[in-house]
Amino acid sequence: MRAEDLKHDELLELDAEGGIIRFAGQRAVLLDAVAMGLLRKYLVENFGITAARAVLTQFGFAHGWRMAEAMQAEFKWTSDEEWRRAGTRIHTLEGLFRVESGSLDPLSPAGSTLVASYEAEQHLLHFGRADATACWTLSGLTSGYSSRIAGKDIYVLEDRCMGKGDAACHLVGRTREEWGDEHADELRFFDAKRLAECLDVSLQRVTETLKSAERKLREHRRALVRVARDVEEPLGIVAKSDAMRTLVDLARRVAKVDSTTLITGESGSGKERVAQLVHEESTRAAGPFIAVNCGAITETLLEGELFGHARGAFTGATQDRPGLFEAANNGTLLLDEIGEVSTGMQVKLLRVLQEREIRRVGENKSRKVDVRIVAATNRDLTHGVAGGTFRQDLYYRLKVVELRVPPLRERRDDLLPLARALLADAALRMKRKIAGLSPGAADKLMRYEWPGNVRELENAMERAVALARSNRVEVEDLPEEIRHALPKPALQGAVRPLEDIEKEYILAALALNRGNQTHTAEQLRIGSATLYRKLKRYGLITTKAARPATEPARELKARLRSGSLP
Repeated sequence: MRAEDLKHDELLELDAEGGIIRFAGQRAVLLDAVAMGLLRKYLVENFGITAARAVLTQFGFAHGWRMAEAMQAEFKWTSDEEWRRAGTRIHTLEGLFRVESGSLDPLSPAGSTLVASYEAEQHLLHFGRADATACWTLSGLTSGYSSRIAGKDIYVLEDRCMGKGDAACHLVGRTREEWGDEHADELRFFDAKRLAECLDVSLQRVTETLKSAERKLREHRRALVRVARDVEEPLGIVAKSDAMRTLVDLARRVAKVDSTTLITGESGSGKERVAQLVHEESTRAAGPFIAVNCGAITETLLEGELFGHARGAFTGATQDRPGLFEAANNGTLLLDEIGEVSTGMQVKLLRVLQEREIRRVGENKSRKVDVRIVAATNRDLTHGVAGGTFRQDLYYRLKVVELRVPPLRERRDDLLPLARALLADAALRMKRKIAGLSPGAADKLMRYEWPGNVRELENAMERAVALARSNRVEVEDLPEEIRHALPKPALQGAVRPLEDIEKEYILAALALNRGNQTHTAEQLRIGSATLYRKLKRYGLITTKAARPATEPARELKARLRSGSLP
């Protein structure tokens, strides 16, 4: 029998009832190429590229050796040449690669050229273009197969690879002596002892990283306890107010089911943090959480970002690339600023929500995805539906459950605990010992309206930590707009005349500006003459013929300093 006569239907035996597959007389399993690529990615990310290459090279060597033995036992090849050609044929039938011409003979002076390498394809898919050769498993495979035939150790190395941008992969096989010291660094990946060392180093590195992360987490928690003892933080969410307690409770309940969720609220109010809470409290917590700002990406780029693209789909698409839906598989995808998405893109998102499948740009086939969708917006989508800028069917698909995040001005009970937590976090990050807020600074924070919500508060605390002269934040360390915040009127007891309240507010504004009537009038948006008349009516300014024009202002400032204002 010739190697060219080997056929799939003759080599493959399927036992549908017994659940057994035999290929070339040996029990086999079918493995998805992408799954192998994901295994490669896992090894690299968790143990480092050196250990990953050693594992895959030696796995390939064992596979090649076993396949050579199986081919000889099954077909009893009478010549090494035919036995080698049979290896070329069997590896092609397995879908691993295709030899450009002739048989796979890396021992020949010219070596062997491979095309359609599955391993180079997977490396490009999961890592992009490599800096070095990437067909580690195939190098080990051909090494093992060649070594079994030759009866001595043959080491096949790759000098060109499609994974790093070459037109094809090229393998060359030599003995260790023939390779010499020049390729010692590459030959080490075939050494079992070297593999053990690589794994030991990788595990030690992982252990040190975990210890460092735990140490930082303990320091962070100690800082929070020291500065903000009353903070309860599920994922950093401060929930002292009734509104936030209700929101957190609802988020935790909806997290238990796989429903699409719409999170609404003003910009900077903490919508993404609530989305993370939904993810962490769900059955998908072990999966990825990926957030994308739909408003920051144009429609054409957003489609490729979400769904991925095929090689050659557009100029610059030099390789297949999975999108964020595929990256978030078995996890949660947050579509932030969903109200900014164009109507054309809304149609495509609606189809994904209905069919649970995506189609990469430039491809004709659909791919199933298992992703929980959480959308967030600071817009009122009902107005968008009424105005025709947002599809009604998509709106109802997204709004299975709505979580409304209240603005910071509606959750005053959360303000100081949240400020202390953010202060502690900023102090830890900047390595500064800040004990807390002075009473005056805390009072100013409570007076301010916080139009930028939690994001503005976080920036204010970071600024305060950076500028603080002592071990606590003072009023002068706060941004100007917060320092100048006026007291909020509160209704206590009987209703008072409006004129009395107006007088108190004007005098408070005047005191804040240290008697400067012009600045006070500008802030109150009234004319200087109007303010002057009101102050005169309050009996704070007296006029005499002999008194200079500047005397009323001096008199008022003197009374302000003495505290004699009514």
